Amino acid sequence: MTKGEHRCQSKTVTPPPPHSVPDAAHAAAEVIELLEVLWERGRDAASPAPVSASQLRVLYVLERDEGINLRALGEVLGSAPSSVSRLCDRLQAVGFVEREPSPASRRELRLALTPSGRRFLAELRARREQELNAAVAAMPPGARRALVEGLAGFRAAVERTTPALGARAEDRPARSA
Repeated sequence: MTKGEHRCQSKTVTPPPPHSVPDAAHAAAEVIELLEVLWERGRDAASPAPVSASQLRVLYVLERDEGINLRALGEVLGSAPSSVSRLCDRLQAVGFVEREPSPASRRELRLALTPSGRRFLAELRARREQELNAAVAAMPPGARRALVEGLAGFRAAVERTTPALGARAEDRPARSA
């Protein structure tokens, strides 16, 4: 019998590998759900976040790709232009996004975060970081090191398999119109 095998009623049973792809994906999904709970818990109940999850994705993209147009934003989000336009309308109404004429084309509008939009993201990240710091501080040092290494590997894999999520506009190949 090899190390890790168990005898069970005269039958040898080999446990599944401790870090199989489905096990790791399931663990990541559980962590994501925990993070969602942390984000909600860290939010002040008296003033709920003024943006939906979809709108927050738009803010992240605009922060990363300053001056992106609606068509390119829709491609990054995988959404229809009309949906993206409505998301931006709502974000413009709360003062987080502005539309400005493109220097390249009179028919095109560029999207940008306003100072209020940038401030919102900074405050959101500060609250989230505070929640994460408390949780990570409770971990043993070896587990923290493993977390950093695992998250770095996860991010690199996502960037390799889904380039639109990790690449900045200036790093992407040029698109033909």
